[in-house]
Parts: sequence; C-alpha cells; structure tokens
Amino acid sequence: MKHTIKEIVAYYKKIFKTNDPFEQADFLHILYQIGNISIEGCYMYLKNHRYIFINQNLSEHEMKLVMAHKLGHAVLHRKENCYFIKSKTLLLNSKNEIEANKFAMELLIDDAFLEENKYLTIGQMSHMSGYCKKLIELGLKPETNSLLKARNCHAISTENNLYR
Repeated sequence: MKHTIKEIVAYYKKIFKTNDPFEQADFLHILYQIGNISIEGCYMYLKNHRYIFINQNLSEHEMKLVMAHKLGHAVLHRKENCYFIKSKTLLLNSKNEIEANKFAMELLIDDAFLEENKYLTIGQMSHMSGYCKKLIELGLKPETNSLLKARNCHAISTENNLYR
C-alpha cells in the first residue's frame, strides 16, 4: 500500500514530535551541511548515504524551506540527486519537484493554519506564513483551492478598480 505524502509527513511529525526539517534529518540519519555553495541547496545520494547541502547565505526562514524541500527528496526520491534553485525549483512542474514541494508544505505549514485562515486569499496566507503562494496552494483541498483562486481573482480585480 502506497502512502500519501500527507500521511508520510504526519507519521514523521508524530514519531519525531517535531516539524523542524533539520531535526527530522537528524532522526533519519540524513547528513547535512550549511556552507558556501552557489545554489540554494542540493540533495545527493552517494555510496548508500544521503546528504543535503544548504547555502549559508539564506535567511533562517529560507534555509528551513530549502531543507524541508530537500528532505522531501531524501525521503521520497532517495536515490536521485536534486538541486534547489529558488527562482526555478518552486515553479517547476516535474513530478519529483511537485512532490518535494508538497512534502515541504505538509511539514512546515500546519493544517490548523490553513483551516483557521481558510477565508483569506492565498496571497494573504502567503504573506502571513512567509511562504510563496504556490506552496500554500499545494496544501489546500481542491475545493478550497478553487474557492480561494476565485476570491484571489476578485481581490485583484477590486484592487485594480481602485486605481482606475
């Protein structure tokens, strides 16, 4: 039986009692290093060991996001090497990148946050959480997502009308 990403993340949160991607990596014996690299992060599988490298110049919030994304690759795509480039990775539509983004979202953004703020636009939730709209959308149920997208369009059109 194949488990969903939501179930996998919920399991790890429960047994490790944390949603911190660095702590989870420690529990999973995934080695990581923060250093001076030219990209935001990368995941590598070498000689039966999993390694994550994170750019030291990122903010703490960005490091957590990149780490959660890379942890998603380490858990879901164990034997595939993956690189994180902020301007590209969060926008990619490949199956592996979408899954890693979903893993990061499930780990970093609680269902309670989404439920408590379900009447806000995706942009407002993005602003409150500090994560991009695309990541927020991954956590929403399809019916909620459609409603919020419609509300977003209305909010944008209302804002545009104010300046005409």
